[in-house]
Amino acid sequence: MSVLRVGNASGFYGDRFSAMREMLTGGPLDVLTGDYLAELTMLILGRDRLKDPGAGYARTFLRQLEECLGLARERGVRIVANAGGLNPAGLADAVRALADRLGIPVRVAHVEGDDLAAGHPGALAAHAYLGGFGIAACLRAGADVVVTGRVTDAALVTGPAAAHFGWGPTEYDRLAGAVVAGHLLECGAQATGGNYAFFQDGDVRRPGFPLAELHADGTCVVTKHDGTGGFVDVGTVTAQLLYETGGARYAGPDVTARLDTVRLTQDGPDRVRVDGVRGEAPPPTLKVGLNRLGGFRGEVAFVLTGLDIEAKAALVRAQMEPALGKTADVRWDLARADRADAATEETASALLRLVVRDADQQVVGRALSGAAIELALAGYPGFHVLAPPGKGAPYGVFDAVYVPHGAVDHVAVLHDGRRMSVAPAQDTAVLAPVPEPSPPRPLPPGPVRRAPLGLVAGARSGDKGGDANVGVWARTDDAWRWLAHELTADRFRELIPEARDLPVTRHQLPNLRALNFVVGGILGEGVAAQARFDPQAKALGEWLRSRHLDIPEGLL
Repeated sequence: MSVLRVGNASGFYGDRFSAMREMLTGGPLDVLTGDYLAELTMLILGRDRLKDPGAGYARTFLRQLEECLGLARERGVRIVANAGGLNPAGLADAVRALADRLGIPVRVAHVEGDDLAAGHPGALAAHAYLGGFGIAACLRAGADVVVTGRVTDAALVTGPAAAHFGWGPTEYDRLAGAVVAGHLLECGAQATGGNYAFFQDGDVRRPGFPLAELHADGTCVVTKHDGTGGFVDVGTVTAQLLYETGGARYAGPDVTARLDTVRLTQDGPDRVRVDGVRGEAPPPTLKVGLNRLGGFRGEVAFVLTGLDIEAKAALVRAQMEPALGKTADVRWDLARADRADAATEETASALLRLVVRDADQQVVGRALSGAAIELALAGYPGFHVLAPPGKGAPYGVFDAVYVPHGAVDHVAVLHDGRRMSVAPAQDTAVLAPVPEPSPPRPLPPGPVRRAPLGLVAGARSGDKGGDANVGVWARTDDAWRWLAHELTADRFRELIPEARDLPVTRHQLPNLRALNFVVGGILGEGVAAQARFDPQAKALGEWLRSRHLDIPEGLL
């Protein structure tokens, strides 16, 4: 069958608004996807729905469709997006109303069944991660626009691929290839040079969004429209492939993809071929994301300038202690960004960050702000703060639980109103660790030089609940031979002191010349809890790349 060209126009709720139009006008496409959901987004949409029961979906998507629905119809491009969030039926109705107002005849379908809030009292949102076969059913029935709630990010691609090529639920290798393609597209411009460790290799001022040319056997080529910014090479694709993953088995509701089988090959300018992907039966359970309100959070950043930084920090802490005595959670962090004999006041300054959390908004609001402001003329010399403290803001907590496939009523609601149940996976396999592959032979001994890891390795990091992953890859075979032996889990803990007392699991992916580290618990209760300076671990990989090691001179 023909190649299926699937593009992406959104990697998160708030991504480039013009991307939908750019993807529709930039070149040929069959399907345009949009990923609007993340753990934090579900919390935001849950709070929206508390204020308005008719809300709960990504309103930006509707605004994009207002100027692009006609374009998609003219070009025969189907649109598949998880912008339905907590209310996919409501969004489907809103899209129909928009189409009627614009006079554009489109068939709109939606997928539901992910909402499990009724079984999880106290949760603001509880949603199972569904697979792609509900999307496939909608497309096979003729839908032009399909909106969903919480499906896996990759399902936005596996659904259209299964519909187009006629794949069944046990064609695991093909499905796994589509899962990898979906994972490569889901974060938009991250596959085309955005957030890329070696960003200076190309012009990334305005990267284009990616697309995948999928084939019936599950292989694909990742590319972008001609004339758009950024670049696509084995490095940018490797970086996105490692993003927010764990071990060699990448589990989903339709299939478990074996990341250790992926082969990446440069197939021309801005084209990377992805093949060799093997798939296995999915695990017997579905992941359910639980979002709840955890309480209230307040923050003050004190600026400490010049001499006696440690003593000034100690004074602030002592002066604030009476006001914080009854607060449930108090965290102080001193960021020593100051320099001796600095040429500017900013580079002579350190930041002392106070974060407090409590169930009582008053405790972290007025009590905190009052105590901090009272020090304005009675504190350390040079007292000032980055911003005045405000009232306590609510924060969220994310948890993941698992339910059997059969516990979820996965339904495709077709454009004509018919409801089609999607059968749960019949064949499943309990996830087990892949045996650790043998490392490559080490480099012969030779002279070394103290230098940053990032001179010979790229990295990309991200969050999964309270855990973080850091994928690290080498750009040459010799660098991989060194990296695989040098960067052990213990060495990772040495380089990232925050991880010293945390579980760190290392996974080898030799086909990618890559190591993937999972750091358990480094993000506390997840991004919405804002427990860490970098709450989503987005820059954890870049910190690792900046650390110095003894690197063979032949690699530098």
